[in-house]
Amino acid sequence: MPTDTELPNESHSGATPLTHFDAAGQAHMVDVGGKASTRRVAIAKGSIRMLPATLELIRGGNAKKGDVLGIARIAAIQASKRTAELIPLCHPLALTRVAVEFELDDALPGVHCTVQAETIGQTGVEMEALTAVQIGLLTIYDMCKAADRGMVMTEVRLAEKIGGKSGHWVAPPEA
Repeated sequence: MPTDTELPNESHSGATPLTHFDAAGQAHMVDVGGKASTRRVAIAKGSIRMLPATLELIRGGNAKKGDVLGIARIAAIQASKRTAELIPLCHPLALTRVAVEFELDDALPGVHCTVQAETIGQTGVEMEALTAVQIGLLTIYDMCKAADRGMVMTEVRLAEKIGGKSGHWVAPPEA
């Protein structure tokens, strides 16, 4: 990994590629005041691997703490709404929609989580979607840890974003 002095300081446009730093290298909240409010969508994904028996507890609704996926869904939505409190330089956003989906996967074995966050605003919702995925997966871990402390959260990533100056972006296919 390059050291700080080896990182590129300027992009092709002459601006720093790290927008949360000013010309003196100090962290700051990006000024989005001059940007137009547009529809913005972000889709994030992640997974949690577990023992097959743990997946069966979730599937059967037999976890000691209750409805694992129902509670994880609420936790993910709540986390998306609190992202600006958790990530210091994120703007507080008025989310217009947060959808959380879980898919049980016997082959993993585990659970895949997909979150779609939306707003009409001056900045994107990638961090809200990513935070929601991670907290959804952490909640699954919390609710099932008595049965399986070896669960592993993996592949948390932005899958797609729509809107804003950079337009539509889709993650490259997984290898």
